[in-house]
Amino acid sequence: MASTTDRVLSLRAVRQLRRVRAFYAGGVLLWAVLTAWTGWQLPGSRQMWMSALLLAVFSGLLLTASLWLQRLQAAGSQRPAHHAASPKATAPRHAHA
Repeated sequence: MASTTDRVLSLRAVRQLRRVRAFYAGGVLLWAVLTAWTGWQLPGSRQMWMSALLLAVFSGLLLTASLWLQRLQAAGSQRPAHHAASPKATAPRHAHA
């Protein structure tokens, strides 16, 4: 069973990954447009290849962030089975003299 701090860290990680994923998606969009523009203006130039490289980098980062987010959400959706007795209720009791 996940502790409360694990759940808070997981929620924080999901929130942060969503922000990072949005940033990377913006980078992919920007570099796709700039790569197309530079390829049209200066085909085969160094600027076009650098734009293509940055597009590939941001695409890889977006893919990685999306996969991590998907794994975190899948792990968070697996809830432990609910049992009638809580772990505290089943703990052995000690008699104090």
